[in-house]
Amino acid sequence: YRRAAEQGHALGQYSLGQCLGQGKGVPQDDRETANFYGLAADKGVPDAQFNLGVFIDEGRGGLPQDDAEAARLYRLA
Repeated sequence: YRRAAEQGHALGQYSLGQCLGQGKGVPQDDRETANFYGLAADKGVPDAQFNLGVFIDEGRGGLPQDDAEAARLYRLA
C-alpha cells in the first residue's frame, strides 16, 4: 500500500493508515496513521474521515483534541 499511498491514491493512503494503526506488516505508528487518514479524508474517503475523527476526538497521533472538528468529520463520513 505504501507505493500507492505515496503516489497519492486515496484508498492506498487509507489502507496504509489501517496497517500502521494496527501494526500489520509495519510498526504501529499513530502519527503516521493520522497522517495517512488525513490525506485520504481530504480526498473524500468516508472510512478515513471517520477514523480521523476518532483520532481528533481522542487527541491521538499528535493531533489536538477538538470536539467540533471530530463532529464535522463524523458528519462527512
